[in-house]
Amino acid sequence: MLGGLCADDSRAAVALAVPFLIPIAADARHPHRAAALGVLSGPARARHFGVASRDELLLHRTDPQRHAPDDYDDYGVEVTGYPAGWSVAAARAAITAEAPTLLSLLNGSAPAIRIDAAYTLATAADPDHTVRTGLATRLATEHDAVVRAALLLTAAETTRAHAHPPTVWWLRERWQDRTEAPEVRLAAAIGWLCLTDEPAPEDLHQTLSTLATDERTHTMDALP
Repeated sequence: MLGGLCADDSRAAVALAVPFLIPIAADARHPHRAAALGVLSGPARARHFGVASRDELLLHRTDPQRHAPDDYDDYGVEVTGYPAGWSVAAARAAITAEAPTLLSLLNGSAPAIRIDAAYTLATAADPDHTVRTGLATRLATEHDAVVRAALLLTAAETTRAHAHPPTVWWLRERWQDRTEAPEVRLAAAIGWLCLTDEPAPEDLHQTLSTLATDERTHTMDALP
């Protein structure tokens, strides 16, 4: 079933499955738990078409500064003829409704589960900052460097959708913190760059030049 959903060209089909996938992802005994969680947030995100600029990298919805705000964003039309934004909105609504369940997965025993849970939570609406608080709480006790990197990228993506200036400064402090693992500092640097229009300072150039090695890139391949 999951393989068929991944291969389906219609975002609507996957979006309709989101409410059914969440209980599977939350069931520690289900054999397809990881696969369900891995595809959960796909229909809730913009298709980035390989764009990797700081303006677009962590943007999972239309930028309200450049487009008229609405509930569906600017995603064009499904193969079924329906506005693609309808399925995007439906997927985000389902993920938002189940945010408490997904937040509990941040404490899962497997790093991959914690990473994918964070990645999915980034697409939830967060007017009360519940998701942001959950990410910060998990980060305070998380020891796996790649999971910590995922939590920071999730916080940055959430902040792109729901502006929160203190998070921008917090991310800057993280990439400047030499006691943090290199993967964490790189993730914080990427997140900060995507949240600000400021030119990259010289110390950030030096940080990236020092830390962005081929070996580290391979390590961070575990991130979605």
